[in-house]
Amino acid sequence: MMFCFGEYVLDTARRELRCGSQLVAVEPQVFDLLVYLLQSRDRVVSKQELIDSVWAGRSISDSTFTSQINAARKAIGDNGASQTLIKTLPRKGIRFVGSVDVRSNGAGLEEGGAPQVPSGERTYPELPNKPSIVVMPFENLSAEKGTDYLADGIVEAITSALSCVRSFFVIARMSAYAFRGRNANVCDIGKELGVAYLLQGSVQKVRKQLRITVHLIEAEKCALVWSSRFGGAVNDLFDLQDRISEQVTAALQPSLRVAEIERSRRKRPQDLGSYDYTMRAMPHVWALERDENFKAVGLLEMAIAADPDYAVALSLAGWCHAQRLVYNWVENITESQDKALSFAGRAAELSRDDPMVLAILGAVHSLVRNHGTARALLERALALDPNAAWAWSRFGWLENYVGHPQNAIANFERALRLSPLDPTNFNNYVGMGSANEIMQNYDQAAGLFQRALEERPNATWIYRHLASSLGGAGRHEDARRAFAQMIEIFPDLTITKFKEAMRFPQAAVDRMAENLKRLGLRE
Repeated sequence: MMFCFGEYVLDTARRELRCGSQLVAVEPQVFDLLVYLLQSRDRVVSKQELIDSVWAGRSISDSTFTSQINAARKAIGDNGASQTLIKTLPRKGIRFVGSVDVRSNGAGLEEGGAPQVPSGERTYPELPNKPSIVVMPFENLSAEKGTDYLADGIVEAITSALSCVRSFFVIARMSAYAFRGRNANVCDIGKELGVAYLLQGSVQKVRKQLRITVHLIEAEKCALVWSSRFGGAVNDLFDLQDRISEQVTAALQPSLRVAEIERSRRKRPQDLGSYDYTMRAMPHVWALERDENFKAVGLLEMAIAADPDYAVALSLAGWCHAQRLVYNWVENITESQDKALSFAGRAAELSRDDPMVLAILGAVHSLVRNHGTARALLERALALDPNAAWAWSRFGWLENYVGHPQNAIANFERALRLSPLDPTNFNNYVGMGSANEIMQNYDQAAGLFQRALEERPNATWIYRHLASSLGGAGRHEDARRAFAQMIEIFPDLTITKFKEAMRFPQAAVDRMAENLKRLGLRE
């Protein structure tokens, strides 16, 4: 998405801010702040909302907040005195007040790369030639604290069920959550995501009872298509999820058989505590950061203790241990591999028709180099759920591992279309960077790795790839800086440990290692 105002163009895909044809240097945090203000330009954004969204709720001082707002103003030619673009409203918050044109990436570029902005013109993704929908985050109306997971779980279940209908196009849950807390118009959301329908709802827990309200809205006309209320005991949560999924599907396309939904039903946990721990673990699982990984495993171990036969928790635990194989997070790789396969094996015995579990197991087997098994699992997952953005992403990684980088890029691009605002999309850019690195397109690879780091600075394992690609591209000063950061993060890294962690074809791994060796990495 590109936001165009005055002489400036902010490109969220490239993570670039330009003034005319000149690239404007801007810190990642300031860039994120600008993006959030531009996305929320139709309303005043409170200071706390900005802190929750841009700083992930971390505690920051008033002076730091003010300096970042000033830095954002300076980057776009504004200042605290005039406030012609970013206006502070005392005791209310901040709002972007400039005139903005929004369009998708790639349209209207001159040969030199400077975008030509047609005044007032907006370009959005084309609607698929099938029913298309996004399930928005449900509002939690419960007075009881610690119940957000109920609303999140219902959204995840409905999204999963709808995704299994082959004749639907369903936006992934991660992208839908980019709109949490935003007072965006449903028509604008539909255009931005390229879907015809939105499902909105609310969840309220009163003692041991649940009340769920859902609304299906046609985005283009902002028209209510269908609405319903559901109620039942907390212990009936899964039956309520299924009933909602079936009725939404019937409202979208009445001719579809209930059997299409039936395939999406995974084995239910016997203990809601297991479900709770698993839902709480998921954000930590997808973060792909060392500390988050260990937090996730702790929660998943509690989930498995509550219900040893919950396949989702078992598969996620296997995936967490598999992550440690490739990111140089542990010394004992064999132990992590054994644990990954143990959890994966138990999950496979319990669930053979859950696309989410199959995709996770495919990821595990791809990282332990069981490529044939991984391919079969991922193909099965995508046959059951063709809208599974993460499964397409993992298929991209598998194609990289077996030496088919062009196929990998196509799969990563498909994942990006299915989940355009996914906070884990940084890993798709790493995957495309790795594909280019395998093809020895080092400049392109380095650009994609840098973009991934801008989106997720804490995914520091990316510096291993960035330093190698910059070295391969002959950008020696940049390579030395990236290498120094890599060594600061992985002081004990050696050529041997690097090669053990990499899962790419041997010739590609040898080239990467040689690039790092020239930068000073010891054997």
